[in-house]
Amino acid sequence: MSVTIRHPTERTCLRCGREEVWQEDEGTWRAKATGRIYCVHEWNVTGTFSPIKV
Repeated sequence: MSVTIRHPTERTCLRCGREEVWQEDEGTWRAKATGRIYCVHEWNVTGTFSPIKV
């Protein structure tokens, strides 16, 4: 049985709606929509995404 560890490719702030996508070639997150400039972003890290794929 092979196990693969994955990372999310998109995330959205639960407070302001800021959307970001992972840029593999740059190794960083890039904003699709900026959201509120002074928001302390809260990402849904306990949501439905599972980093382990069997």
